[in-house]
Amino acid sequence: MKKDIEIPIAKNVHVAIIPEWNDEFLEKNWNAYIINDRDTVIEAVIAVSNGYEGDRKTSTMRHGLGDIPSKEYRKIEVLQEDILAFNNEFFVTFFADDKLYEKRFLFEKYTISESNLSPIPVMELEGVLAK
Repeated sequence: MKKDIEIPIAKNVHVAIIPEWNDEFLEKNWNAYIINDRDTVIEAVIAVSNGYEGDRKTSTMRHGLGDIPSKEYRKIEVLQEDILAFNNEFFVTFFADDKLYEKRFLFEKYTISESNLSPIPVMELEGVLAK
């Protein structure tokens, strides 16, 4: 019976942390984005985020992001400088091809930094991609 259960694998969907200048506060912020690098729309996207380090935890944040067209992206949230020292994880759930997909993205502590920047698909910016 278990062999009949299909668990779809979410491919070409990414979470990236991008450093961006904030004109209002005159400082650099780290912003989390979900990227749809698929050839089809992803629908009813939900992202749940939290951070942890030992016994310390951040609040759990839930974001309803709606539908994200193919080769597009959407901002999830701003990460405060303090939580970059935490493991930050994002659980992303969405519908595509009449199936429900779920994927966990993890940024290990201290990996969100200028020294780890690399090209980000679709966005044509530099940032840090989740594992």
